[in-house]
Amino acid sequence: MNAPQGDAENPQKTLLLVDDTPENLTVLGEILMPHYRVRVASSGQRALTAVVSDPRPDLVLLDVMMPEMDGYEVIRRLRQNPATRELPVIFVTALDSTEDEAHGLELGAVDYITKPVRPAIVLARVRGQLELKEARDRMRDQNLWLESEIARRMRQNQVVQDVSMRALASLAEARDDETGNHILRTQSYVNVLARALAALPRYADTLTPARIETYTKAAPLHDIGKVAIPDHILHKPGKHTPDEWEIMKTHAQQGADAIWRAISDQDEREALDFLYIAMDIARCHHEKWDGSGYPEGLAGEAIPLPARLMALADVFDALISKRVYKPAFPIEKAADIIVQGRGQHFDPDVVDAFIANIDEFAAIAARYADLAEHQAASA
Repeated sequence: MNAPQGDAENPQKTLLLVDDTPENLTVLGEILMPHYRVRVASSGQRALTAVVSDPRPDLVLLDVMMPEMDGYEVIRRLRQNPATRELPVIFVTALDSTEDEAHGLELGAVDYITKPVRPAIVLARVRGQLELKEARDRMRDQNLWLESEIARRMRQNQVVQDVSMRALASLAEARDDETGNHILRTQSYVNVLARALAALPRYADTLTPARIETYTKAAPLHDIGKVAIPDHILHKPGKHTPDEWEIMKTHAQQGADAIWRAISDQDEREALDFLYIAMDIARCHHEKWDGSGYPEGLAGEAIPLPARLMALADVFDALISKRVYKPAFPIEKAADIIVQGRGQHFDPDVVDAFIANIDEFAAIAARYADLAEHQAASA
């Protein structure tokens, strides 16, 4: 049974009639064919095949009393299949008790038409259910579009956020021209360490994938406070005097203060979470596990976790990089120094994570090696 096709703007709706009695299919077909494209199936099993073949039906009119597989079983299977779960089904049956109707509706039928059918009732019920389906489909498509648009905007915002952070970090690094790709290397080291710790039960709840991403993206701002250090101290080629060193050390608190000034009047704590993390990293990445660091002399787990990761990443990179006051150390020598600082300078867990992933650290050092330097990773 086939009805005339609709136009492009109003495509013909497709109905699937399911009944094991040919006469019943003929009666329904004569009522519906002038208005809709009509397909038929003479058994429950054939109906299950028809609903997933083209043209897909927009609505099923389903007999209940059929041999082998009755209508109740058909609708159960339709509702179990994600591809047909939302397909509206109207039961068309001689069963007219309240219990029968309630059972069909409980299984997911959208309506119930009793036999013998009356053309006006059939057309009204079918038209009403198709209009409801069209409205649901429009809402679903609109929701999908909105979700896609929101995801696109979030990706754009994330790109802007990442680029802005990199620009701010580069501003600080540009004043210390010996660091080169220091940002990229230390950011990658922090990511490696965080992922390694996340595998340990005591860190599993804290170091979720989202939190690791936040740590990684916040890491480039660790030295933002260097913009506040006078050039003659920041670029001094030799050893700093005690007074100069005290000024140099203020970059940690200066960086944290700068970030705090930017976010302190904002209420969206969750949206700015990465900057709160960046503030912790900037302020505390020179603290030491034994309490001998600066600016606050914090010890142990009083030091924020992202700063403990950054502490090791920063020192390791400084060790393997050439400076005016030292050559670049080989990876092995830098690793020995890190290990010697376990439990003193560095969190023991972070050092253990470093040792377990030393090859990955070496690969990162080689990947982002400064062009003007002979990095130990390539030695």
